Amino acid sequence: MERQSKKILVVDDEPDILLFLQVILEEEGYTILTSDKGEYLEQLRNSGLPDLILLDVLLSGKDGRDIVRYLKSQNETKHIPVIMFSAHPGAEETARQAGAEDFLAKPFDIDELLSMIALYV
Repeated sequence: MERQSKKILVVDDEPDILLFLQVILEEEGYTILTSDKGEYLEQLRNSGLPDLILLDVLLSGKDGRDIVRYLKSQNETKHIPVIMFSAHPGAEETARQAGAEDFLAKPFDIDELLSMIALYV
């Protein structure tokens, strides 16, 4: 079953996680943009808006929750669903408070991630 390619931006400061998610999600037919932290807003402007953002809660020198708050405060990006993920057990509540639509604990099951993505794109 061929679906129209939806664009997903993956933001994580772990190159291995970015590569893993890019390979898995491209195999599922998604178009993937990756960012390891700071240039995510540049990528949004340069590449067109994604249909979904997967965002790590803790990035090197940045807090993903601040990024979500910013995205949700902007007219051009507030409609984009954000799924946050973290290895920190207490992060789900604060991720949702920041505006994330959903949360996934690391390490996550890839089928669980794919099911969650399917809810939003």
